[in-house]
Amino acid sequence: METKVNAVVLRTADYKENDKILTLLTAEAGKLTAGIKGVKKSGAKLKFAAQPFCFAEYVLTERGGRYTVTNASETESFYDLRTDINKFYAASAAAEAVSALTYEGDNCSRLFYAFVKLLSEICDGGESAALIKFLTFALKISGYGLALDNCGECGASLLNEDKLRFDFDSGAFTCFGCGTGAGASRVTYNVLRKTENKPYDEDFITADGEKRALRLLREYISYKLGVSFKSLAEYIRLI
Repeated sequence: METKVNAVVLRTADYKENDKILTLLTAEAGKLTAGIKGVKKSGAKLKFAAQPFCFAEYVLTERGGRYTVTNASETESFYDLRTDINKFYAASAAAEAVSALTYEGDNCSRLFYAFVKLLSEICDGGESAALIKFLTFALKISGYGLALDNCGECGASLLNEDKLRFDFDSGAFTCFGCGTGAGASRVTYNVLRKTENKPYDEDFITADGEKRALRLLREYISYKLGVSFKSLAEYIRLI
């Protein structure tokens, strides 16, 4: 059986001498795995379709529950992501998060379009803010959203609190004295509120705050999903 899907390559793995196994995020069929033959050969017709972050219409054949790419028509290569190390690791971090948050065959069209938009934004620059916004959105629609309103314990406003706590079980911020979670900074809280279009203090939107927010998101996703999140750790090291 043959089917066509719009897909982005999340991950590739070598298979046999000249083949690869692709993990694809598709608009129509969620995440799926497909083999692609001969793409490690020089001049292979479908070599482009096995590149990280390639966005294309893939033609797949299915036999015994396994998919094989038989043709592809490129929509966007996002080539800049493979020539800039910061952009590459930012995109890789998003792909790693998507892989952890999705299951084969699940409907994840909203995540697909958000991911494609993110890759375009990373190519254009300002990858940290775009990545934070994408990760908070991906967590929210996957059932792991952050609670970014008032204190999760007493209900008090946190906007003027210098020291906060973050509870990894509930995903909520609290007053430092109310909660028992890990310590969190005012800049982290304000950066995350900005991504959710909530009121925030502009004085606390800084590059350091974005880095702190990414650290918290890495720890939270690792805690919730049991993944090491190596790509995000490397991106944080680079910025």
